Amino acid sequence: MKKILWALLFAISFSSAQADRDLTSLQRAIAGKQRSAEHKARDKYRHPQQTLEFFDVKDTMTVVEIWPAEGWYTEILAPYLKDKGKLYAAHFSADAKQPYFKRGLEHFVKKMHKQPKVYGKVELTVLQPPEFLQIAPDGSADRVLTFRNVHNWMKNDQASAVFNAMYKALKPGGILGIVEHRNNSLKQQDTRAESGYVSEDYVIALARNAGFEFLKKSEINANSKDTKNYPAGVWTLPPSLRLKDKDRKKYLAIGESDRMTIKFIKPK
Repeated sequence: MKKILWALLFAISFSSAQADRDLTSLQRAIAGKQRSAEHKARDKYRHPQQTLEFFDVKDTMTVVEIWPAEGWYTEILAPYLKDKGKLYAAHFSADAKQPYFKRGLEHFVKKMHKQPKVYGKVELTVLQPPEFLQIAPDGSADRVLTFRNVHNWMKNDQASAVFNAMYKALKPGGILGIVEHRNNSLKQQDTRAESGYVSEDYVIALARNAGFEFLKKSEINANSKDTKNYPAGVWTLPPSLRLKDKDRKKYLAIGESDRMTIKFIKPK
């Protein structure tokens, strides 16, 4: 009986090890223990594997993540790039006047210090227009990625400066990948994006004005249930749920926002 049990345990262990070997390095990073359960629960809305594959991010590349906030994507990118690539995290300034920015940076740094084996090679840079725009050495990055940040720059009239900074950081032939809450294409775009939604045409114009060429867009992060007309803008939906318990079930049923997923290239 003991021999049978040992044989079963060995078979299970071997099968598990084989399954792990069969995963790609990206899949291992996404499935890794460094990611919080709360963050993994959002994969159904954020589709990290499909998104990073669409942006053609390889584990040998130099990547800049713009305004990583609490590090949802950093939890994936840091271990993915740790051995053969390079990750710059262009975060807020420690001298920022806004308490939200200071708290966000402190939380992120604390997170990195807690797991040095995961985040020890991440290089922290500063993006705080107009004072700090050097997100990485000029012409050093293969990819610059930003997730749901364009509306923030528009609100503070910083979008052009940031797109120019991203352009400078990329190598010729490098790719800028953007995920952003997507506005209705028939609705005139508020230049300050107070609702949090931005039209694809507006993002494309911002990128082209900085010198980028449009490459391709994807429906990976689309959500047809999102009507984009809420009392508290996009923050009415999860994960923010700014209205708290008011119509909570309704907004949970909609899910996270409809998002554009779009990439541009810096011409050679």
